[in-house]
Amino acid sequence: MLRNFFIFYAFAIVAILVIFGFRGQTFERPPIEIFPDMDHQSKYKPQAESSFFADGRTDRPVVSGAMPRIAETPERRALLTDDYLRTGFQDGEYGRGFPIEVSREVMDRGQDRYMVYCYSCHGGLGDGNGITKEYGMLATPTFHSERLREMPEGMIFETITHGRGTMMPYRAKLSVEDRWAVIAYVRALQKARLGSPDEVPGDKREELGL
Repeated sequence: MLRNFFIFYAFAIVAILVIFGFRGQTFERPPIEIFPDMDHQSKYKPQAESSFFADGRTDRPVVSGAMPRIAETPERRALLTDDYLRTGFQDGEYGRGFPIEVSREVMDRGQDRYMVYCYSCHGGLGDGNGITKEYGMLATPTFHSERLREMPEGMIFETITHGRGTMMPYRAKLSVEDRWAVIAYVRALQKARLGSPDEVPGDKREELGL
């Protein structure tokens, strides 16, 4: 019994020394690597030298005349020169209205992107009752408050682009046009909440049971 105690005691001391005894200590020899994985892969590092290229640099300059793939057509390149379209600002202030034509195709795209990126927090009706509320995210606002109904479209665009509060930025996930399409769909949700049966076109009344 006493023998087992000493064995356990010695093991505990060794374990403590292994785990805590060498923390912060530097060694002159490299450590033993049992699983090196890709630690020593061949690669160029930024601003390093290379004997392969004539200028001796690893960093390669952009090819003259190259355009980002996001602007692959002349029409789209022209669109992306529109400051309001890209930033949401007009003359230094948040702009109102849409810099793109709001068509049925744009609305369908906005609904699709909304359901992918916005639904979980803002809910299908835009009332802030998404699934995340069940997990403690209680601060998601409703789009149907007066503040958000009156908010300029440019400010909504900037919020989607850069994020605000607990909302993360979506500029890496939503293209410029997709952000405006989502805003158009949000405006449709707001309009639907405030709309009356009298505003429904005649050919759609029977479909809605009116």
